[in-house]
Amino acid sequence: MSFWDHLEALRWTLFHILIALVIAVVAIFIILPDIFDSFVLGPTDGSFFLYRWLGSLGGSGGGKGASLMPNFSGDYHIDIININVATQFLTHITTSLWFALVVIFPYAIYEIWKFIRPALYKREQRNVRGAFFFGTLLFFLGCTVGYCVVFPLTFRFLTQYQVSGAIANTISLNSYMTNFITIVFVMGLVFEIPILAWLLSIIGVLKKAFLKEYRRIAVVALLVLAALITPSGDPFTLSIVFLPLFLLYEVSILVVRE
Repeated sequence: MSFWDHLEALRWTLFHILIALVIAVVAIFIILPDIFDSFVLGPTDGSFFLYRWLGSLGGSGGGKGASLMPNFSGDYHIDIININVATQFLTHITTSLWFALVVIFPYAIYEIWKFIRPALYKREQRNVRGAFFFGTLLFFLGCTVGYCVVFPLTFRFLTQYQVSGAIANTISLNSYMTNFITIVFVMGLVFEIPILAWLLSIIGVLKKAFLKEYRRIAVVALLVLAALITPSGDPFTLSIVFLPLFLLYEVSILVVRE
């Protein structure tokens, strides 16, 4: 194929992805009002499954382990307010777009794979196909952890924190959605670390010995990162975020080349 033939193939690849994105945006825009309260705003209420589960573990008793985790028992509800005229409409559109990006992610990866496959040898095709497959799984796993664990814990801590009892926490829709989308998608990208480490090892930038040598420093860095993601001071919340990050680092050591 000539350069222009490759450019034409790339154009059709991007066109197919764009069409899938538009269809997904329209479909999600239609169904979003039916799932917004239960899914997107789920962490704003004490009935959220994570809060109920942690409440059953910690309870309100004074057991030995009660001090190691926050108290998730009792009533909890945060009202989200809108202070701008167009925010609800814009939120409907932007949320539909972000959700559509997640939904079509596997299809986009498949289209990109079809585009680059002819330029690869058989062994390279197997490696890249595996990277795309596991990268997609890790992305969805990261988004799931972000939604089910990291964002709810972060949101609940920040909404209950008060520098002064005279100041009431009033959360705007724009603020909520910014934190919601950022944390969920950042966790999706963070879970791509093993794939990134594997790719860097292929081109000779990263070695297994390097990751092993600096494991202790990495542990400290991951603890700091976990503390930044979830600024709660309790060890239970910190460990919930730290453990997946540490496991990702260990997986990276396994997948990189010598």
